[in-house]
Amino acid sequence: MDAFAAPDAEPAMPAVSETLPVRLLRAREAVMVRLRPILRARNITEQQWRVLRTIRDLNETEITVLDARVFLLPPSLSRIVKDLEARGLINRRTSENDLRRAIVALTPAGEAVIADAQPELAGAVYAMRAQFGAERMDQLYSLLSELEAILGPGEPAGEG
Repeated sequence: MDAFAAPDAEPAMPAVSETLPVRLLRAREAVMVRLRPILRARNITEQQWRVLRTIRDLNETEITVLDARVFLLPPSLSRIVKDLEARGLINRRTSENDLRRAIVALTPAGEAVIADAQPELAGAVYAMRAQFGAERMDQLYSLLSELEAILGPGEPAGEG
């Protein structure tokens, strides 16, 4: 029964475990439990991976653009960028057009980490897609995109 079906009556509150946010968190964890060990084997956190992959997708980018794409709070992103830079996985430089802006790009070592992890991650994603069903996975992606388009973008509340 849909707890939110009767618009003229006060709906019953579903159990917390049945709410959309908790269901989305459980689904995320079901996915990440398969990917996290692959990242850990390379001494990379989920958040660091998002940053590395996003920088790679954008080629090089301003940190303010990166901030909007990786869904991390600015203090967390700042800490991650410093760590990745200290590890030699990214370079940071000042923008030639605006000295207040920082530009980040992957180093060859950062590219190597992605290249090393990519086959194993792709295999894990392929296995999940096969287990869940390719058509259903495509529907899930479509529904999630539609939900975000209708509700609008969110803001990061934290990484955890």
